[in-house]
Amino acid sequence: MIELHEVSRLYHRGADEVHALERVSLQVPNGTFVALMGPSGSGKSTLLNLIAGLDQPSSGIVKVSGQILSGLSEDQLAAWRAAHVGFVFQFYNLIPVLTAAENVEVPLLLTRLAKAERRQHVEIALGVVGLADRKNHLPSQLSGGEQQRVAIARAVVVDPELIVADEPTGDLDAKNADDILALLRQLKNEFHKTIVMVTHDSRATHYVDYIFHLEKGVLVDGVSVSEASA
Repeated sequence: MIELHEVSRLYHRGADEVHALERVSLQVPNGTFVALMGPSGSGKSTLLNLIAGLDQPSSGIVKVSGQILSGLSEDQLAAWRAAHVGFVFQFYNLIPVLTAAENVEVPLLLTRLAKAERRQHVEIALGVVGLADRKNHLPSQLSGGEQQRVAIARAVVVDPELIVADEPTGDLDAKNADDILALLRQLKNEFHKTIVMVTHDSRATHYVDYIFHLEKGVLVDGVSVSEASA
């Protein structure tokens, strides 16, 4: 599903050159749940952005779902993301004046689906995350855990092959964090989604299949978590 070969990402800040990633190579099998872990500034989010097609490497090859992303134009990347990637963020990024259902529908407005078809997709996605009965609630009427579930429904409503999650439990208490990790695991198990998550949350080890550790832009190890919860 995901292949990176000798990928580096450099940034220029004035006269300084910042090495965000250094010659990272990894493979993520289709239908697996992966955590990217490491201290702040280790390159986790940079790596996630490259996998999601939000950024381009300075060198090396990024290949996701059969598509080589390195070298695509911004328009080509945007079209690829819309078709293949669902995004989940730490702070939900819901539109406060829209109901849960309307928030979930937003990605579908870029498709050619008719209104009735969009509503059907929204109902299915909210059902998957257990919020079918909250579809008419505004974000302010939902708990933090429920808002993150709406955000996950929005990510899966277009049926992407890949879900990328940036600190999805970072703003949640322990119970809601466990619930969200279990939901992501469910999406992997039942719907065969490939999920790549940046996290500092040690609970993730009970839910993911693989953990990749980064330090100072270098991939230091990749571990298969055989004891991950089913």
